[in-house]
Amino acid sequence: MKLQMVIKTLGALLVLFALTMVIPLAVSMFHREPDMPAFAISIIVTLAVGACLYFLARHARGQLRSREAVLLVTLAWFAVTIFGSLPYYIYPEAFPTMVDAWFESASGFTTTGSTVITEIEALPHGTLLWRSLTQFIGGMGIIVLSVALLPLLGVGGMELYRAEVPGPTSDKISSRVSETARILWVVYVMFTIAQIVLLMWAGMSLFDAVNHTFTTMSTGGFSTKNASVAAYDSASIDAIITLFMFVAGMNLHYRLFFRGDWSILKDREFQAYGLVAVSATVLLTVYTFGTAYPSVVDAFRYSIFQVVSISSTTGYGTADYALWGPFAHSIIILLMIVGGSAGSTAGGVKCVRVVMLLKQGYRELYLLIHRKAVYPVKLGGKTVPANVTSGVFAFFFLYFLTAVITVLFITATGVDIVTAFSGTISALSNIGPGLGEVGPVLNYQHLPDLAKVLLSTCMIIGRLEIFTVLVLFTSEYWHA
Repeated sequence: MKLQMVIKTLGALLVLFALTMVIPLAVSMFHREPDMPAFAISIIVTLAVGACLYFLARHARGQLRSREAVLLVTLAWFAVTIFGSLPYYIYPEAFPTMVDAWFESASGFTTTGSTVITEIEALPHGTLLWRSLTQFIGGMGIIVLSVALLPLLGVGGMELYRAEVPGPTSDKISSRVSETARILWVVYVMFTIAQIVLLMWAGMSLFDAVNHTFTTMSTGGFSTKNASVAAYDSASIDAIITLFMFVAGMNLHYRLFFRGDWSILKDREFQAYGLVAVSATVLLTVYTFGTAYPSVVDAFRYSIFQVVSISSTTGYGTADYALWGPFAHSIIILLMIVGGSAGSTAGGVKCVRVVMLLKQGYRELYLLIHRKAVYPVKLGGKTVPANVTSGVFAFFFLYFLTAVITVLFITATGVDIVTAFSGTISALSNIGPGLGEVGPVLNYQHLPDLAKVLLSTCMIIGRLEIFTVLVLFTSEYWHA
C-alpha cells in the first residue's frame, strides 16, 4: 500500500479544491456581504492542510494501483465534503451546527440536493453560489477533474477514473484518461452555457440562471428559491429545465452531440431510461388528472417535470407530490431507486443494472424450461461476463442491505418509517427530497443529528457506488 502517494495526491487535491472557493469569495466581495470572512478563512485553512499533506509526502513516487485509488477516492470525497462545509460553519446564520454544515456540504458535492436550510433566499449571494458550485464540481467528480489537471503528479489516472466513474463498466471515450476527463468536461461545460442562455431568455436573472444550470447539469437540485423551481411558475422555464435534466441523466457521450453518431439511440440503457420516463409520465398524468389538477395540460406539465427530476435524480420541485396519493408515491419511490444512466451525473442503481437484472431473470426462467440450452446474457450485442452479472446482483444486495441498516438506525432516533425509508433511499440514490417529513416542500433541518450523519454518509456511499467505500471495511483489502 503506497500510503505516501495517497497522502501526496490528497494534499494536491485539497490545494486545488481551496482555489474553487475564490469564486464565491469574489461574489461576496462584489456584493459586500457578511460571508466574506467565512470564505477567506476556509481558503486559508484548506490550503494550509493540503500544502502540509503534500509537503509531508513530497518525495513519494510511483503509480497508484487499484487499492490505493479506492482509498484515495473515498478519503477525497470525505475530505472535500468536510472542508467544503467550513464556509457554512464559519458563517453560522443558516447552519448552527457542524453536523448541519457537513450535511449541506455532503448533499452538495454528492449532488443529492437535500437541505437543512429553511430560508434559502435569505442567504448571501456567495453562499448561494457556493451551494450550487459544490454540485457543479461534484457532478463530474473531483477526481475526474483533477486527473485532467494533474498529469504531472505521476498518478495512475486510469485507476482513479475506474474508481470514480459511476456504473458497472467504464466505456472510455479516449485511450488516455486525462483526455477522457477533458472531453467529459467540455460536454458538461457546453451544455451549461447553453442552458444559462436559454434560462435567461425565459426570464431568469443571470445569477439565478447560473445557479440553476450548475445544479441541473450536475443533477443536484439546489435552488436559490425557497419553493425551488415552482417559485418561477413558468412553463417555459419548466420545459427548459426538464430537457436539460433528461440530458444530464443520460450518459454524457460526446459521440451523439459532436459526431452525429445516433447509434446511442439503440443503446438498451438509453431505451430503458426513456421508457421509464415516458411510462411514469403517462401513469402520473392519468392519475393526477381530475384529482390533483383540473386540466390534462397541467397534469402533464407537473408530472413530466417531477418524473424527469426524480429519474435523473436532480430533485427539483414544481409541485408537492406528497399530495398526489399513494400510487404516485409508489412510482416516485421506484424512480428514486432506478435513477439515471451509468456514466452520467445521475445517481440511483442505474438503468443498465436494472436491464441486466431483468435479462438475468429472464435467462433463469428460460433455463428452467430448456435445461440444456446455452443462453448468455447480452447487452449491446455483446455477452456480459459472469463476473459483471454477479457484480450487479452484489450491488443490489449491498444497496438494499445498506438501506435497511440505515433505516433501522434512523427509526431508532424516533423518526417515522416513511420519512426514514424515503430519506435513506433519497440519500443512497442522491435524489434530495423524499416523502413524509422530508417531502418536496419540506427539509431535513428537524431530523436528529445522528440521522443527519447517517444520511450524509449514505450520500457519499451512494455517490461512490457503494463498493468503493464498503471494500475498505474488508480484511482482504488491507491484507492483500
